[in-house]
Amino acid sequence: MTKNILYYGDNLQILRDYIKDETIDLIYLDPPFKSDQDYNVLFAEQNGSRSAAQIKAFKDTWQWDQAAAAAYREIVERGGKPSEAMQAFHTFLGESDMLAYLAMMAPRLLELRRVLKSTGSIYLHCDTAASHYLKMLMDAVFGPQNFRNEIIWRRTGAHGPRRSFGPIHDTILFYSKPGEYYFEVVKQPYMKGHVERRYKKDSAGRFKFTSGGNVLTGAGATSGESGARWRGFDPSAKNRHWAIPGFLTEQMPEEFQKLGVLKKLEVLLLQRHLVL
Repeated sequence: MTKNILYYGDNLQILRDYIKDETIDLIYLDPPFKSDQDYNVLFAEQNGSRSAAQIKAFKDTWQWDQAAAAAYREIVERGGKPSEAMQAFHTFLGESDMLAYLAMMAPRLLELRRVLKSTGSIYLHCDTAASHYLKMLMDAVFGPQNFRNEIIWRRTGAHGPRRSFGPIHDTILFYSKPGEYYFEVVKQPYMKGHVERRYKKDSAGRFKFTSGGNVLTGAGATSGESGARWRGFDPSAKNRHWAIPGFLTEQMPEEFQKLGVLKKLEVLLLQRHLVL
């Protein structure tokens, strides 16, 4: 596939006509949010008229009509989990504007799954108008076991409704296909204030962790007292074990060292080092 191409038109038709199976590494889509707003058309044809594809793409006031009904039937007749999801939406929502929106999204998500590599990832950007329905639709298309993250995109501010809390975030749904999808954590250096609050430099010039909150468990289940239930908490159920941080131990009297794990937890709770 030729690189560096910008396609102009209905993305469903472009996907079907031009994009081959399993050729895409990364997909990010920011579709209309079912926000009941019309967006400005960005480009005009050479003769000055507006593109029909653009008018359709940027008109975010979805309605149940013949086109929506045809898109819905297409998904239902294909069978499988997406068909079952759309039929469930129909039962719950009826032939509504929201169902029309989901009928528009469903075939596009199926095409995006087709073109995504087994090592690829897809990020769907949405807001509270339909994010809960899109999550279920993504589960149906990609499989709930391939859901990786719900990422919250916090805005700097929002209009304050009179009778509800102001919406201040969008949601990004991160999915992959089965297989070894590529993922690399983006790391940044600690801010200076964070280091000063949580680390102390020892005599050798090394930074020592001194405060990390009530982090009381370590990775992996163990037998014996470190894996036992305590006050209704069972670390083994989460494949963890009790592991009291050293910075807490250093704050306690010398006899604290001789206590068993569960007794240490009781003492820390009594001393208000822990909060249940």
